[in-house]
Amino acid sequence: MPPALSDTIVALSTPSGAGAIAVIRLSGPAAISLTDEVFRGKKLADQPGHTLHYGTIRDAERLLDEVVVSLFRGPHSYTREDVIEISTHGSDYIVRELLALLVRRGARLAEPGEFTKRAFLHGALDLAQAEAVADLIAADSALQHRVALNQMRGGFSRELKDLRQRLIDFAALLELELDFGEEDVEFADRTGLQRLLIEVQTLVQRLLRSFELGNVIKNGVTTVIAGRPNAGKSTLLNALLNEERAIVSAIPGTTRDFIEDEVSLEGIKFRFVDTAGLRETTDTVEAMGVERTRQRVQQAAVVLYLFDLATATPAEVAADVAALPLPAGAHLLLVGNKLDEAPASAVAAMQAAHPALLLLSAANHDGLDALRERLLATVRREGLDAGAATIVTNLRHARSLEVALEALGAVQSGLHHGLGTELVASDLRRALGALGEITGDISTDDLLGSIFTRFCIGK
Repeated sequence: MPPALSDTIVALSTPSGAGAIAVIRLSGPAAISLTDEVFRGKKLADQPGHTLHYGTIRDAERLLDEVVVSLFRGPHSYTREDVIEISTHGSDYIVRELLALLVRRGARLAEPGEFTKRAFLHGALDLAQAEAVADLIAADSALQHRVALNQMRGGFSRELKDLRQRLIDFAALLELELDFGEEDVEFADRTGLQRLLIEVQTLVQRLLRSFELGNVIKNGVTTVIAGRPNAGKSTLLNALLNEERAIVSAIPGTTRDFIEDEVSLEGIKFRFVDTAGLRETTDTVEAMGVERTRQRVQQAAVVLYLFDLATATPAEVAADVAALPLPAGAHLLLVGNKLDEAPASAVAAMQAAHPALLLLSAANHDGLDALRERLLATVRREGLDAGAATIVTNLRHARSLEVALEALGAVQSGLHHGLGTELVASDLRRALGALGEITGDISTDDLLGSIFTRFCIGK
């Protein structure tokens, strides 16, 4: 049973502002009766749930606004409590006055994330689903939206709960053996447990591997545009963003620091980073920019190495690429720029030396579609558009999975070396605890506080 939640909370659920509709939400045992005190229309206490009612809000005899009230009766509501949503005109003055009126009548201002916290405490959502609500609100790409929606609807939770239940069944048999320790009996089939451990470890490892993809989905594919000065890196960034984000100049070394911005390509978010030109320099500030470029390359998922087709030679390009501090797993795309200025013989020689070369003219926006297609093809090979698969996007979940995997390894090792039932059961309990923390089957006030305080007020 959830803890008693005896008070009624109120918050602005959608932004206010001139010309907008604001929604004020109440949840709790007095939500309906409290609203009845200020609402003039049908008596809400006599109305069924999932109904809308037109009327006015009055403070004594003072008319505050004409509103539409949505009535939801628990447990058939978001929080599984009685819920009222008041749709009012979005004037900041009206919203302030209405909130103050409801507080004077006995409601309490909601804390950040308290509506979703109540949904969790009443069993409407587990903890992983509740966290997905925040991810859904923050989603700014189609892929982020799809992954968050899958988790909010319980895809991740179902996988975890199924494997956790199977481990619990084995743990119960081990605990039973401990109760009959003096009789030297075995209730749990060790061979079956070994098979289950391998199966569970495989799933946990897959989920952990997916976190790398999940992190990219959440934060974007970091794509660094690197190259020598005057290769056209800033021009390319502006062309990809379709705005004048970076300063473009014919003077080498104009970009002294990195500039970054985001763009969504077919639902996948890319974070493009324009960097200082790579060259040896005695200018202190430019040298700092070059060092920052190398640091950003080391953090990239994709590096676009851009060079001037009219001036670079195949050998120079090969040498520059060999000197790039590419991280393990990063993708490198060679991009020849200024196609409109390069002799045909130079282009042919470069293509012969680098067959996967992309050709474009950033200034004229020629070849950008081919570059976008290559970028999408690169990340799709990593599985970023596999929306049906369960993908871990939350760092807390990944850390719990790591603890669970380590504990499962200890269980397996204990069985292999014939350790006592008590030690094996202890490691199995640790694995179950780590998995339970993800869905909230095991939680603490500190954990819940750290999660829900990151929500906006009204959710």
